[in-house]
Amino acid sequence: MRALVAAGLLSLAPGMSSAADIMAATFADPTDRYAHGILGDAIEHGSLVLTLSDGKRVRIVLPKTRVFEDTQPRLFDVDGDGEREVIVVESHQDLGARLSVYGSDGLEAANEHIGRANRWLSPVGVGAADLDGDGRVELVYVDRPHLAKTLRIYEFRPGQLKLEASFEAVTNHRIGERDIAGGIRTCDAGPEMIVADAAWSEILAIRWDGRRFDLSRLGPHQGRSSFFAAMDCKL
Repeated sequence: MRALVAAGLLSLAPGMSSAADIMAATFADPTDRYAHGILGDAIEHGSLVLTLSDGKRVRIVLPKTRVFEDTQPRLFDVDGDGEREVIVVESHQDLGARLSVYGSDGLEAANEHIGRANRWLSPVGVGAADLDGDGRVELVYVDRPHLAKTLRIYEFRPGQLKLEASFEAVTNHRIGERDIAGGIRTCDAGPEMIVADAAWSEILAIRWDGRRFDLSRLGPHQGRSSFFAAMDCKL
């Protein structure tokens, strides 16, 4: 059958159930219909293919007005049910990027699009963690890492992403880079978001306890090796 979902078309073989854990996810259907090129070329993707734990595959196809504008899909158990979801950046031709969470049955939650074409966001690492220790997962990204340079933290709730907090003057991506710097690490102080300051001069570790941010300056930015050292808890 083909079931229409809010994200686009969810394609399942006849009699197929999608109630299984997601083991892998890949982008498919390369397209140049969204001419932004923030990741180094003009090719984005029109669909997402999920491989489930029972060996079956699900293809989620976006409408022609949207693309997956991302470096890779990210697997994480966002809702705490023991089965992983996929976190991705998708962009609308008129409204720019948003962060979306897909399960094996289609779209589970998303925030609002930024609101303008060619405006992007970059997830921090896998894009998710229980940052404040309350048992609920937060999703985190840098909003417009080349312009607004603002960290956004959203709490996942069934069917929605709720904005919790913002932190300005940070970034994790430069125009044309094919990867996203930094991530979320756990050393001795619990989960920390590793990003750069807005000028790309320092590596920062940012903690969020549900009420306030705590910032640590880890050292000068000296390329990706600085981020790798920070993620390995060596800074």
